[in-house]
Amino acid sequence: MTKDAPIGVLLMAYGTPGSIEEIEPYYTDIRRGRPPSPELLAELVERYRLVGGKTPLLEISQSQAFGLQETLGEAYRVFLGMKHWHPYIRQAVAEMRLAGIEKAVGVVLAPHFSRGSIGEYRQLVENARQQLDYDLDITVVPSWHLNRYYLKAVEEHARRALEQFEDPSTVTVIFTAHSLPVRVVADGDPYEAQLLETSRALAERLGLADDDWTFSFQSAGRTPDPWLGPDLVETVERLSSSGVTNILVVPVGFIADHLEIFYDIDHEAKDAARERGVRLERTESLNHDPELIAALKDVVLAAGQVTEAGT
Repeated sequence: MTKDAPIGVLLMAYGTPGSIEEIEPYYTDIRRGRPPSPELLAELVERYRLVGGKTPLLEISQSQAFGLQETLGEAYRVFLGMKHWHPYIRQAVAEMRLAGIEKAVGVVLAPHFSRGSIGEYRQLVENARQQLDYDLDITVVPSWHLNRYYLKAVEEHARRALEQFEDPSTVTVIFTAHSLPVRVVADGDPYEAQLLETSRALAERLGLADDDWTFSFQSAGRTPDPWLGPDLVETVERLSSSGVTNILVVPVGFIADHLEIFYDIDHEAKDAARERGVRLERTESLNHDPELIAALKDVVLAAGQVTEAGT
């Protein structure tokens, strides 16, 4: 490694369209180059319209990158790349090459591993490295779902949200994360197991009894394949039928505001709860929380390539 060369940190997130006009090419990218049908496109456009036409995911991710750069210091150089929209991961890798980065740590801004999620980010980095003929020594962190700072941040947000209820002891907590096709997590993929580990750790920290919490998936895609369940709306309906009147959703699989928060929870799940006379709230997303930035720093340092001194 060149003396005094900075160590690269590649933060990666899903991506989001910046306007209504960008939704179709964004959706086409998600579908691996296959344009969506007019019906599917209209449905997604309507969801974005309901949440104001765009989400702040890019700006939040940029803020997270800036916060991480500030806390890591000058021995590091933080780059940001998106899986499905600008700035793409391949663009960020090209910037790393121009900056002379020889050694790096990659961190996906999602705590839980799956071959169909984190595994794809890792492959995109490798594809970019090969296309650029770039001899980059990079380790992509597989998961950070039990990081102490991440758990502390979610716990604190959950405690504040529980205080919104007159009697928090009457609240059932639903931990959620993005669903994936069942085929993706077959054959021992750890995604679901890691989500349950996070949920159990948080339930313990919050002092929740087994009957006080459950786990559900949300945001399943529109494909013929079966997706992991139970779905959040189905769980809301089940809890309502059993007499639950207060629900707190804690989306442990998401660390930033985006469509899956604003539409799937704030519109879809809340509407389902309201129709059944149930009060449903959610925790605020971690977004720029200092504990989240501490978690990202901790994850980078724990990757084995970086020390506080940058040696």
